[in-house]
Formats: sequence, C-alpha cells, structure tokens
Amino acid sequence: MAQSEAQRRASAKYVREHVTRKMVAFYPSEADLLAFADTRGAFATYVKRLIREDMERENKKA
Repeated sequence: MAQSEAQRRASAKYVREHVTRKMVAFYPSEADLLAFADTRGAFATYVKRLIREDMERENKKA
C-alpha cells in the first residue's frame, strides 16, 4: 500500500525526533573487522546483539 505524503512527513518527523543514529568508521587497517561483521548479516542487528550480550555479562557480575 502506498503511503500518503502526510504519512511520509509524519514518519520522517518521528525518526528525526526519536531515533538516534551512530556511525562507525572502519580504517583500512581494520578491514578484517569489517569483513567479519559483513558475514554476520544485518550490521545493526549484529551490533545490537553484541551490546545486549555485553550488558547481560555486566549485569551478571553485579
């Protein structure tokens, strides 16, 4: 189903106001890291999973 112009504007406004984006830069010396991450599927999903796992480890220590 096609979105109306109003719906596109509303969605863009929501993203602007509520979504945080972080950029990750990979230098040529880190090509192996990027290549490995690329084999794991969607990059953002992979990074979020790693963060959640790290949070769980930290919580178990406390």
